[in-house]
Amino acid sequence: MQLDSPTTLDLFNASPSVPRDLLVWQHAIACLRAGIPVSLLLVVSSSGSSPGRQGFKMSVAPGSMVGSIGGGIMEHKFVELARHGLADGRREVLLREQVHRGEAPHNRSGMICSGQQTLLLLPLHEDHLPTLRFVADALQHHHPAWLRCTARGELQAAAGAPPRAPGLHRPADDAADAWQYVEMLGFRDQLTIVGGGHVGLALSQVVAHLDFRLTVLDDRSGLNTLQLNPYAHDKRTVDYGVLGQAIADGPHQYVVVMTFGYRTDGVALRQLLGRPFAYLGVMGSAAKITTMRRELRAEGYPEAQLARVHAPIGLPIHSRTPEEIAISVAAELIRVRNAPRG
Repeated sequence: MQLDSPTTLDLFNASPSVPRDLLVWQHAIACLRAGIPVSLLLVVSSSGSSPGRQGFKMSVAPGSMVGSIGGGIMEHKFVELARHGLADGRREVLLREQVHRGEAPHNRSGMICSGQQTLLLLPLHEDHLPTLRFVADALQHHHPAWLRCTARGELQAAAGAPPRAPGLHRPADDAADAWQYVEMLGFRDQLTIVGGGHVGLALSQVVAHLDFRLTVLDDRSGLNTLQLNPYAHDKRTVDYGVLGQAIADGPHQYVVVMTFGYRTDGVALRQLLGRPFAYLGVMGSAAKITTMRRELRAEGYPEAQLARVHAPIGLPIHSRTPEEIAISVAAELIRVRNAPRG
C-alpha cells in the first residue's frame, strides 16, 4: 500500500463511528438553543417484526428531523403528530401502543408486518438542555451512562450503570402517569475482530456503519493495516495465548476470528470456545474448517461448543476480495443480531 494512494488517504480522513443516536441529541440541542420547538420520538418497547427496535429515536422540529423510529407510514404519522403538537404548543407526554396487524381491534399502526411497538412522544424544552448536553457528551466520548424518561416528562441521565434494568417499566396497576423508561447510552453491541489484516480492515470499515463498538486485536506489533485502521474504537496488540483475558463475553458480545493463519486461528479459538458470546465465528475455507473441527473433537472439545461456532463465517455469496468477504461477514452479523429471540 503506497502512502499516497487514495485508499490510504481515505483511511487517514476517516474516524471511528459514533452511536447513531448522537445526531438526534445534537439536533435537539441545536433547536432548543435557537429557540425552535422540538420533540423526541422514542421506541420504548418492541416485539415481533417491528420496523424499529427498542431505543430507535428521532428529534422532530417544524422544518427538520433527525433519526428514525422505523420508517414507513407509522413514522410519518408520528412525525406529523409531533409537528402538530409543536404548532399548537401542546406539552403533554404521549405513550402510544402500535400494533402492526391489519386485523388488530385497537392501536393499528397502518402497517401489516405483524410486530408491535410502544412509542414515546416527549416535547423538549429548555429545562432539558443540561441533560441533553450530558447525553451528547457521553455518546461522543463513549462514556458509559444511562438515560431515564418518565410519564411526567422528566429526563435524567448519569454516568455508570442505571438504577434499574433498561426497558419500559409500568406500575402494577398500570397507572398512566407512573411509567418510566430506562436506557443504556451508546453502543449496545460490541464486536471484536481478532486479526487486523486486510480483511479485518475491510470489515472494520463496513461495521463502522452498523452501530457496533469495535475492537481490533492482533498479535503482530507494527502491523500497518492495524495501525492505519481508523474505524476501530480500540485496537491493541495481544498475545493470542492469553486472548481470553482481553475479550468480554455476554449476550451483546460478537467475536470474529480472522488471524494470519491456521495455527493462530486455532490458538485464538481455543481461548474462546465454550464462552457465552452472541456470535463467535472463524474465517477460512471449508477444508480448513473441517480440519480444525476434527482436531478440536480429537482434543475433547464438546460437540455442543463446536456447533455454536459460525465457520466458515459469512453468507455464501462467493466472496473473494477482502471487501466482498467483509460484506458477507457483516451480513451474517446482522442476521444473528436481528434474529427473533425465543
